[in-house]
Amino acid sequence: MRKAASPVAVKIEARFPGTRLVGGKFSMAENRIYLYKEGIMRQCMRLFGSLEKLEDYAAVVLGHANDSELEELASRLDWDLSAAERAFVRLAIEENAWRYARTVLADLDPAFVEPIVSESLAGYRSAAGGSLTEDSQAAAS
Repeated sequence: MRKAASPVAVKIEARFPGTRLVGGKFSMAENRIYLYKEGIMRQCMRLFGSLEKLEDYAAVVLGHANDSELEELASRLDWDLSAAERAFVRLAIEENAWRYARTVLADLDPAFVEPIVSESLAGYRSAAGGSLTEDSQAAAS
């Protein structure tokens, strides 16, 4: 699997402990990325109809979680924010992480990566009322 230079530890677990379909998660408290095999496999099947590209799919999930600015952005969630501001910060975290992942995974076909990105961002964009604009980026910063 591709590796981005990062001091963050990676732990692979069978499945996400919650009810959502999660392929990976960054824990700031542990400075660790969790990859969830079942979630990655189910997401890959759902988006592409097979596990043929499973290794590349896992690399996308890992690249996304390896964003070097994640900790600083995520710390903003500890601030006293309105629900709308919190949604914008979460969207900023996701969009920034995907910008980073695209640089790490530049050798992958964009036709493969972009459906993963779109699916990942959909819920965040819905909660925040759309993509980040300059105004919403200011609210997130």
